[in-house]
Amino acid sequence: MDRLIATLRAAGEPTRLRILALLGRGELTVSEIVQILGQSQPRVSRHIKLLSEAGLVHRIPEGAWVFYRLSDADSPSRRLVDAVTANLPEEDAVLRRDLERLEMVKAHRAENADRYFEQVADDWDRIRALHLSEDAVEDAMRALTGNRNFNYMVDIGTGTGRVLELFASQIKRGVGVDINRDMLSVARANLSRAEAGHVSIQQADLYALPFEDNSADLVTIHQVLHYLYDPGHALTEAARVMTPGGILLIVDFAPHQLEFLRTEHQHRRLGFSDQEISEWSKAAGLIPMKKKSLRPTGSGERLTVKLWTFKASADAEMETA
Repeated sequence: MDRLIATLRAAGEPTRLRILALLGRGELTVSEIVQILGQSQPRVSRHIKLLSEAGLVHRIPEGAWVFYRLSDADSPSRRLVDAVTANLPEEDAVLRRDLERLEMVKAHRAENADRYFEQVADDWDRIRALHLSEDAVEDAMRALTGNRNFNYMVDIGTGTGRVLELFASQIKRGVGVDINRDMLSVARANLSRAEAGHVSIQQADLYALPFEDNSADLVTIHQVLHYLYDPGHALTEAARVMTPGGILLIVDFAPHQLEFLRTEHQHRRLGFSDQEISEWSKAAGLIPMKKKSLRPTGSGERLTVKLWTFKASADAEMETA
């Protein structure tokens, strides 16, 4: 009873209610909330502190920045917030102005993300031209996971956030982690455009994921392993956060000899054999499920995209699609 009363008191103040309404549409920094509300930073920070103490919002540090988002979707606090904000009057002038300013903040984010992505677009386009279309890869990703629904997804090395966007309609909630601040900005902008409010982005080390054991029933590692100095460690950490029966989907390249990817694009490994992936996954306690090869056509050396799925428990035969 006391906890509920404290939660209601935290939410039942005009400025804090406005903040909750904004965070219901995506995570924001204090400076962004200040810009939207038109209030001083100390005042906004005080309100956010009260909301955090009441368990209504989470604080997500990211380098020198801190993002705030609503509590987890399945928590009692979140259900209360959703019930309250769902009844806010759409015609309210203050709320309508807040949402207009929120769109301006999102537009500014998108501009910054686009500016960064323009700088690296030529490199990305050159690599993409070496293998099958992204559409073909994404179709295979969804097929290998059975086009089923999941409660909680973790996308490791999320990059642009595209994998989260791809599975957004199949997950109750999800989070993407990346160590690169610029890429996190790109991902936030892309997910904001996609109106994927049930997923979030977080800066984190993939060798030490900030998630509890047995928490995610879908984990994805898309075109990440070839950058890593210890892919096996990454798979072990991915396995740690998987629920029994949860699925791990890995997408990367088959072994190749395109040395320029190492010298010019920081690819530490030039693809992976089935045996390597199998050995790492076995050491991580994962059970092999299905795998698929997507071989491109055309002259010259091209990149074959490989997809592997593993399960955290139960016996399954490795199938080749």
